[in-house]
This record gives sequence, structure tokens and C-alpha cells, in this order.
Amino acid sequence: MFDLTGAVALVTGAARGIGLSAAAGLTLQGCRVVLADIDSTTVKQAAHEIGDGAEAFEVDVRDTKALAALVADVLGQPHELGILVNNAAVLNTDPLEQVSTDDWAHVMDVNLTAAFEATRAAAKALDGRPGRIINVASVAGKQGGGVFGTSAYATSKGGLIALTKSSARELAVRGTTVNAVAPGPVDTDFIAQQDPRRRRDLVDLIPLGRFARADEVGAAVCFLASREAGYVTGSVLDVNGGMVMA
Repeated sequence: MFDLTGAVALVTGAARGIGLSAAAGLTLQGCRVVLADIDSTTVKQAAHEIGDGAEAFEVDVRDTKALAALVADVLGQPHELGILVNNAAVLNTDPLEQVSTDDWAHVMDVNLTAAFEATRAAAKALDGRPGRIINVASVAGKQGGGVFGTSAYATSKGGLIALTKSSARELAVRGTTVNAVAPGPVDTDFIAQQDPRRRRDLVDLIPLGRFARADEVGAAVCFLASREAGYVTGSVLDVNGGMVMA
């Protein structure tokens, strides 16, 4: 286990799934974590269940001013290491010719623009102090969809990977690393609701023969947030059971 005593972290989309697992893991390592989510009731319950070291904050990441203010408040406080996990996301499965312009914009606002705004706010708040920024991308961003996410989702996650690499170059001189994790299908409520045949077809695409657990992806986030990962930046850590090996 990594020791993150003295560190502070902000995790968006933390009410459930990968975000919740990442927040819980960071807390176990001694980090003080703010769980942020648009679902006020669920994120408060999540922080309560994690216990000491966790607090909840309601925010719609599309509200860029509120998001930037939250990042500044959390990462601007005294700390030995500041951590931002851009996890908030929405999924759109509409084919290219059916996705509406409004739905396209919604996916981009949540999955990509919010991460850009939070990253920019984090760079300012850290003010040259050590920092870690971890973006939760997707295998869809590397292979152009093909699982659930189609054009809008895949484009947003591909853009997030590009943002990871470009901001890693710019922020390295400040002592901040920027990395991403790219999960494949994760065993969530969404997967559970799929037709059994569709689930089997998906598993057949995964060499390890099963879906990821949210805590496995959360563990990858925790590694990239650790002090031990201080020489890793601009990387995309695949957590996909072997779906993409490149």
C-alpha cells in the first residue's frame, strides 16, 4: 500500500463505480479526499460510508465556474501532494447518424471540457507544488468505440487521452504529473442490465475472460496518484483485460 499521508485529493463522479473505488482507495492510503458528484444524496452517503478522511460536495461539472472554484478550494489548501481525478462521465450509445447535436455537446461538456477546466484550475491552484492529475479515459478512446460507446463517447475519451499527453508536457516543469487510465468494460449496474447474450459477446472480446471490477481500476488510479509514480507522466495505463495491447 502506498502512503499518501499529508496529501489531498478531489475525485469527480465519485458517488459510485470507479470514482468511489478510487476515493476509497486514496482514503485508505491516508489521503484526505473530497468526493464530488452531481448526485448529492448518493455522494454524501458514499463519503459517510468511507468515513474519516472523506467529505462530499455536490457539483455539476458542466458548471465550469463552480468546478474551478471547488478545485481551487481543495488543491489550494496546504498539502504535501495535491491530486485531481477527472472521472465524471456520461455514456452515449447512439450511432453517428442518430446522435443529436445537443447530446454530442452534453457528452463533450461532461467528459472532456470539464476535465480541461479542472486541469487548468488545478495547475493554478497547485502553484508549482507537487501534483498528480489522473484522467479516467476508456478503451473506446483508443479503438474508436466498438463496445458500448460510439462516436460521441469515443471521441470524448480520445480527446481526454490527447489532453492527458499535452497537459503532461506543459505541467512537467511545475512538478505535476498527468496520466490516464483506460478501462475496458467494468462490472457495473449498466453491464448487469445488458442482455445475457450481449454480456457473453463482450466477455468473448476480453482475453482474461471477465469484466473488470471497479476497485481494480481504482487501484490503478491510486498507483498513478502515489509518490512512487512521480516519474510517470503522459502515460495511459490500460486496465482492460487485454482487449487492447498497444
